[in-house]
Amino acid sequence: MGAEFDRFLEQVDSVAQSEQVFNLLAAFALHFECPWIAYGPLTPDQNFLKPVRRDPGAMLNYPDEWQERCFEMGYDRMDPLIKKSRKRAGAFRWSEVYKDASTTEDERRVFDEAATFGLRSGISVPLHGPGGRFAIMSFAQASDREFQNRTITYLQFAALHFHLRVAKFASSNGSGEAPDLSPREKECILWTARGKSSWEMGKILGISDNTVNFHIKNVMRKLNAASRTVAAIKAVNLGIIEL
Repeated sequence: MGAEFDRFLEQVDSVAQSEQVFNLLAAFALHFECPWIAYGPLTPDQNFLKPVRRDPGAMLNYPDEWQERCFEMGYDRMDPLIKKSRKRAGAFRWSEVYKDASTTEDERRVFDEAATFGLRSGISVPLHGPGGRFAIMSFAQASDREFQNRTITYLQFAALHFHLRVAKFASSNGSGEAPDLSPREKECILWTARGKSSWEMGKILGISDNTVNFHIKNVMRKLNAASRTVAAIKAVNLGIIEL
């Protein structure tokens, strides 16, 4: 596995886009049977994973159904991993948080429901930075078995390297500009952020479901988002729409 880690480092240093680094990290995580990873930066006063303007945006490949469920239920606003991450300097197993006496029943329900979508166990890596800012990188697997210490070490170093590389891109690129969305695209992604389905949006806007989906796909492409949920979150944090 040491050779695979060295290869990951070499590949990361040869690419120039955050999404490419994310894809390389996702491929590396597969060596540890972790098909799902998620990265989200936070400010000192944030209690939920919401991408911060001028910071690297949230990137994740969790199942679309689980992302939409989290958005619908507001699970991103009660993420039990954040509370733990603020108090830890190193990686920790999700099972530690689940068993912790300070974890509420509502927070445990997030883990229980995530398991029904295939994310049965995982680890999270707090990535602390200057000014009290930090990010969280999580790795999830479909198995109930615990992560070995050696696996955690490799994934923690990989997450740190990813974080530093992405932060470098953000610094060199400046704040960046929000992509230009058409008025109809803004309407569709706004109603998406408010939890409306394509059918509901069609009724509200007086257009067909297919037209709604067409505009949302355009927004996803412009925002480089893997799902409509991620696109909506990015649109809010880039100031394109306001809830």
